[in-house]
Order: sequence, then C-alpha cells, then structure tokens
Amino acid sequence: MPALPRSLQSFLTGAGHDVTLAGASRPSEGDGELIARAMTEDRILVTEDKDFGELIFVERAPHGTIIRLVGMTVAAHVEAMNDLLVNQSHELTGPALITVTHSRIRIRR
Repeated sequence: MPALPRSLQSFLTGAGHDVTLAGASRPSEGDGELIARAMTEDRILVTEDKDFGELIFVERAPHGTIIRLVGMTVAAHVEAMNDLLVNQSHELTGPALITVTHSRIRIRR
C-alpha cells in the first residue's frame, strides 16, 4: 500500500493528529491486518486502495472508520481531509467506509 503523501501526513500531524504509517513498522502487513490494527489502536485508516471495500462489503470484515481517497492530486488530499475534519467530523466514528473524490463524499455504514 502506498504511504500517505508527505503533505497529507504533515497536515494531519500539524493539526494535532497521531499518524502512523502502514508498513513503517510492519512492512508485510496485509489489508485485513491493517483493518484489525486500526480497530485495536482506535485509529482511522486512510487509504487510496480499493481492496478495503471488498474486505468490508464482500468478506464482512469488522472495521472502524476507513477513508478512501479516490482520483485526486496530492494537494486535493489535504483539502478533502480538511473538509472532512471541519465539516463532517461527526461521521468519523463507528464503522464507516468514507469515499472521497474531488466532487463528493460518500459515507457507507
């Protein structure tokens, strides 16, 4: 899985969020393991990987909040995440798959 772009990582840590990068401490960790660790550590998982939707909706994997950024530039990642944190923060709890594109935010529970 690709790491978060540095600008998004910097934005999140600068806003006071505790950010842990997938693969930094466990490079061979699979998607299912990432979901489980995020739940155990009470973290929101941010990704560009579409495989998480299959794990959640087809395989019914238990999960917390997962934010999937789709088809956006790195700069747009920061803008979208800021919009989520400012205007949709109430949606960032509980099990949800939040898909963010340049034109919309879709929340599936």
